[in-house]
Amino acid sequence: MFEIIIRQPGQDDALGKLVPGAYIVGSESDCHIQFDLPGISGHHAQFNVRDNRLAVIDLDSRNGTYLDGQLIAPQEEYPADINSVITIGEIAIEVKGPEYEEPAESQPPKPQSDQDKRKLASLSRQLKAVKSPAAGKEKIPLLEISGVPQSVRPLVQEIKRRAHAELLKRLNLKKLALSGASEEELGERAKETIKEILSELSIPLPDEVKVSTIERELVQEAIGLGPLEYLTALDEITEIMVNNASEVYVECKGTLYRTDTAFADDNQVLAAIERIVAPLGRRIDESSPMVDARLADGSRVNAIIPPLSLNGPSLTIRKFSRTPFCIDDIIGFGTLTPDMAEFLRACVMVRKNIIISGGTGSGKTTLLNVLSNYLPNRERIVTIEDAAELQLHQENIVRLEARPPNIEGKGEIAIRDLVRNALRMRPDRIVVGECRGGEALDMLQAMNTGHDGSLTTIHANSPRDALSRLETLVLMAGFDLPLRAIREQVASAIDVIVQVNRERDGSRKVTNISEITKMEGDIITLQDIFVFNHKGWDANERIIGSFEPANNIPTFMDEIRRAKIGLDIAMFSSDGPGGGV
Repeated sequence: MFEIIIRQPGQDDALGKLVPGAYIVGSESDCHIQFDLPGISGHHAQFNVRDNRLAVIDLDSRNGTYLDGQLIAPQEEYPADINSVITIGEIAIEVKGPEYEEPAESQPPKPQSDQDKRKLASLSRQLKAVKSPAAGKEKIPLLEISGVPQSVRPLVQEIKRRAHAELLKRLNLKKLALSGASEEELGERAKETIKEILSELSIPLPDEVKVSTIERELVQEAIGLGPLEYLTALDEITEIMVNNASEVYVECKGTLYRTDTAFADDNQVLAAIERIVAPLGRRIDESSPMVDARLADGSRVNAIIPPLSLNGPSLTIRKFSRTPFCIDDIIGFGTLTPDMAEFLRACVMVRKNIIISGGTGSGKTTLLNVLSNYLPNRERIVTIEDAAELQLHQENIVRLEARPPNIEGKGEIAIRDLVRNALRMRPDRIVVGECRGGEALDMLQAMNTGHDGSLTTIHANSPRDALSRLETLVLMAGFDLPLRAIREQVASAIDVIVQVNRERDGSRKVTNISEITKMEGDIITLQDIFVFNHKGWDANERIIGSFEPANNIPTFMDEIRRAKIGLDIAMFSSDGPGGGV
């Protein structure tokens, strides 16, 4: 977390705390840090906080941005040192640097003085940024998205509920949509009507809340996805979790935050869910209260409503990057090393069957997407998923998606049905988004009957656990097969297991790349090719460790040589050039 001190003429200094991310500074209501003062442009500057550093960019402002008294060039990033002063109009922002807090056990919370409370109140009105909660009250930090303080949110919710009820009386948006009205026309009609309604409301708005903020939230909920409209547009957010209408959480840079935004009521959450699932031909109601779906950008969506959800309608969105990650990106994130990436590329090129194993949110689908980029463009690829998420760029691709049952409980097409059908489609490679049932048996049979080079993911905590889970999934196919026969199928079909873990600091690590070698008696034998050696945690609770070769040479090294892939055998030795990265 980064600390800044904001100095304004005629006001007390205000302390700001910023988590890693990008912050727009200006006078417009959509800015993260807002100053409604003369001399400040609508979008004046941008602060980038990353790796315990703060950098400033001028966004072509009218009066310019100054760093330590020097005018900076527009659209260029300038690092701000400790005690540097950023000047924007009449505002001076002093950079104090990263904040290092002692654990709560050794640093008891200090009582706030009246002066401190006045400063914090002033900051909440002026600064839209991330701040830590008061000690002893809320353990999850608050991410200010809407700028509506939590203290007045219940009143704002009541105003929104009344406004929605009046909007439904005056404007039938569904009827307008069915009549062929465009989104722009619907938006303009809704905005005009909402302005009229707010001007006539008997409940006055709190001083801390702008009319434009309420108008924006009402329009988003009337014709869009409510608060999700803004959250899905923020690239830094990777997960959106709606527990109920008034509780919206997000994951940003691996850290969980509670947001200050909310839906008007449960009906608005339901409306947002229906707008997501309806275009996909799926439904959610009391007879079918759970649904898996996706957004237009491929982001994964899960929704569950009463009577199964006791808190109210609940929605979870796993966001994916608008620009799919490439191998250089995940190397830059510290997920694996260039040597590990080169080895996995060679495995794909020589048509080795690969399983990516990991827990929920560990990055299995992201890594599968990255490895899929290594598939040759001249081959025919069939992808099979519950909800289409993979973003492949080869030419000859057929994308298949499972279908849930209809309202009568009929018409379901499961992943297993699609795997069997894919075998009749002349595939060179089969990519299954995730094996979670009886399709594991069909996948193994496909790998054993000429469909080499296939890829899939599985939920497991280690390579050995992945083998045990595969056995369980095969038994779910409904055939009473001997355990040895299943293990022989697995040992013959699977070549490489890639284990991905999500660490407690939010980072993702490929902890094992293991090769299945052979059967010894009734046991499948594994040998590690690369491992991540976890050594501990630093002062900022970030993981300390190194990626190391396991001093084992893959048994298929001759195949790699015959394919004329320039793979240096020294990478598999801890004494080699890449040992212990």
